Amino acid sequence: MTSAEAGGAGGEGREALSVSAAVGLAKTALEDVTVRLIGEVSELSAKAGYKAVYFTVKDQKAALPCMMWNNRYQASGVELRVGALVELTGRFTLYAAKGRMNFDVFSVALAGEGRLRLEVANLARKLQAEGLMAPERKRPLPRYPKVIGLVTSPRGAAVHDVLRTMRRRYPLARVLLAGVPVEGAQAPAALAEGLQRVADAGAEVVLLVRGGGSFEDLMPFNDEGLARAIAAMPVPVVTGIGHEPDTSIADMVADLRASTPTAAAEAVAPDLTALRQRAANLGTALHSAMRLGLAERRRRLDACAHLPLFADPMRLLEADAQAIDDFAGRLNAALPRALKEDRHRLDLLEGSLARLLAQAIVRPGQRVALAREGLARAGATLLAPHKAAVAVGAARLHDLSPLTLLGRGYSIARTADGALVASVKAVAPGQPIRLTVADGRIACDVTATEHIETAVEPWEG
Repeated sequence: MTSAEAGGAGGEGREALSVSAAVGLAKTALEDVTVRLIGEVSELSAKAGYKAVYFTVKDQKAALPCMMWNNRYQASGVELRVGALVELTGRFTLYAAKGRMNFDVFSVALAGEGRLRLEVANLARKLQAEGLMAPERKRPLPRYPKVIGLVTSPRGAAVHDVLRTMRRRYPLARVLLAGVPVEGAQAPAALAEGLQRVADAGAEVVLLVRGGGSFEDLMPFNDEGLARAIAAMPVPVVTGIGHEPDTSIADMVADLRASTPTAAAEAVAPDLTALRQRAANLGTALHSAMRLGLAERRRRLDACAHLPLFADPMRLLEADAQAIDDFAGRLNAALPRALKEDRHRLDLLEGSLARLLAQAIVRPGQRVALAREGLARAGATLLAPHKAAVAVGAARLHDLSPLTLLGRGYSIARTADGALVASVKAVAPGQPIRLTVADGRIACDVTATEHIETAVEPWEG
């Protein structure tokens, strides 16, 4: 078909377009269409150095190649993977060089379960950063609990699996059941309340279990409030949620995560049969150890009984006994000789004492006489200078004595009250006075007084 014919077939009067023009026309028409779609990632190419991420989304009837620039992809926070269900917003475009249509993605978000898994992953990272999943926070389980709490649905298969396991393995324990919903919007709060109720009732360890289900069914066990309630429990919590591959945030925060409800029950309930067997083994080992210990002690006792010491007890004391006999003999020989020497020494001391006593009686008299003579000579020598001094003093006292003055014709005048008259000023005419002379006193009256200048100082008697 010629270009003219093609143009006629497509519409008369229209000029035929080149390939690039036709592709450009289609590109312009497509890029005006912005849509939002949901699909499953079937192919993915995110190589280092590329400016964009290339992937394909599909559903049951169609597939669509997509591209997303790296700056948009990194800003989205979504990590694409094959099989993920994603929700895309973008526009259609044509790559002119290849004539291939692409979907230019503006934004991407996980859809359905993928979105839920992203939310759960973000919450898990947050709680892990707070230390709620730290291994050192996990507490050991009691080895032989008397009371076991059970939090689960009262109508599910999990409660029967746990009770059956407890009856089989450890019927000694008492089970406290908190029947709560395990699905729906109210399930997280009910599960947290059930945990607290059985702990308040005396449970030593708590089982939080439920049977299998879809990811959406297990979402109550990914609740942040429930996770914090598990971390705040006063007793250890063991989870058995879903099946082996299922792992929830409650499993991560719990003190122990079991793969199934039955495995959780086995984790807290010791096997009674195994305990009996272990007790039997310990009893056998104890009996054997006691038998061996008694045999060893019997052997040691027999060995002691055959020692020469016990056969002849005197052998233990024979060396000491001989030493005592030797000392006794030496003592018996030494005592008479020592007594004889002491007696001779006593006789010598007695003679010396007699001589000393005789000398002590004679010598003191001689010593007293000699001492008396020496004392007389010393006394005469010591008194001679003092006698001369006394004689001089006596002569001076005699010269200075008022009696001596009176003997030479002088007299002493005194008033009637005995005061010494040393000046004419001390008396007045008509006043009686007494004169003391060498041989007596004269009573007289003053008739007149006369003051005489003299250089002689008045005498004070």
